[in-house]
Amino acid sequence: MKIHEYQARELLREAGIPVPPGEVITSIEQAAAAYKKVVGEAGLGDGGLAVVKAQVHAGGRGKAGFVKLVRSPEEAEQAARFMLTHRMVSAQTGPEGLEVRRLLIAAGVEIAHEYYLAITTDRKSRRNVLIASAEGGVEIEQVAHERPDAIVREPLHPLLGLQAHQARRVAFALGFTGRLATQAADVMMRLARLFVEKDCTLAEINPLVLTAPQASSPKAPAPSVLAIDAKFNFDDNGTFRHKDIQGLFDPAEENPAELRAHAFGLSYIALDGNIGCLVNGAGLAMATMDVVKLHGGDPANFLDVGGSASEEAVTEAFRIILSDPRVKGILVNIFGGIMDCAVIAKGVVNAAREVGFTVPLVVRLEGSNVEAGRKLLKDAAATLPTLQAATDLGDAAKKVCAAVG
Repeated sequence: MKIHEYQARELLREAGIPVPPGEVITSIEQAAAAYKKVVGEAGLGDGGLAVVKAQVHAGGRGKAGFVKLVRSPEEAEQAARFMLTHRMVSAQTGPEGLEVRRLLIAAGVEIAHEYYLAITTDRKSRRNVLIASAEGGVEIEQVAHERPDAIVREPLHPLLGLQAHQARRVAFALGFTGRLATQAADVMMRLARLFVEKDCTLAEINPLVLTAPQASSPKAPAPSVLAIDAKFNFDDNGTFRHKDIQGLFDPAEENPAELRAHAFGLSYIALDGNIGCLVNGAGLAMATMDVVKLHGGDPANFLDVGGSASEEAVTEAFRIILSDPRVKGILVNIFGGIMDCAVIAKGVVNAAREVGFTVPLVVRLEGSNVEAGRKLLKDAAATLPTLQAATDLGDAAKKVCAAVG
């Protein structure tokens, strides 16, 4: 589960991590008042710097023109008008882009340096790890690829979490000293606790900034460490423990087909190909997609109906797959372990008849009572002209790839 930046900033604030004042708006008319409010709270006064940022579940906002610096209510309104009336297109959205429904207007700060800070899980070591870099504000993958020595990694103890001495060591490695090192280490400790307490899979601050000294103003605050942008992902299997996190879910940012699948207990992820896949078992689904690719096809989805899917669930799975206009053919790959293949075949045929097919449907069955299941498929082909039975997975992949050209 993902949340918006403004929600992530609020989580940081509640955890005691300092963030600049911000205000969320949903209309152009709210922009001017929001600008005045945030610069006033920050003590910036007339002409103070603020930033207007689109709130979508995708990166690349700055390059797409959906992060803008403003210094007046008029500029804030102009930026809001552009973002709320255009779809955001970036490398992460695809050419269709995303509709922008919310904007964050936040107080700007003078930045002396930007850092990267995150907690995530290292699957290789099977431990949570703190990742930090003195080269923040850019994509961390790019830094890791081009300058791996610029990345600091500190594993967390499985029971004790991040220890104070580890946080201080990372702060010093990033170049912080004295009071600022203490502030940076405190942010790391609080972020690590938040990561565990909320069952996160990723807790990221990018950038964590050191504010610039403002010697021209004797009343200006001393340089400090602030979190400017944040990103949180949560383990779906743990959200039942966190009603507050569940309340942050924004269905408008999710694929409608994936939401429909979830309601029926199906695991569905939309992809970019044209061959729909309906499989029972996540491992088998991955193998099915691999074999489709091997034979020159391109999967349109990952869809796991589980080991005991009902006829109703299979019917809905077909509807979900066919709701994607790119799908030109469907491959059903079912292994009947506990389930009887004849029962599975009957369910697939009945679902196919109810939904109605205009694209090729290739079905491969294997397992208990498979011969009876295959006979049912063969008999059904007389009234379902798009249906083909396959003898094995390779045969099925060849047939569906040939059918879609």
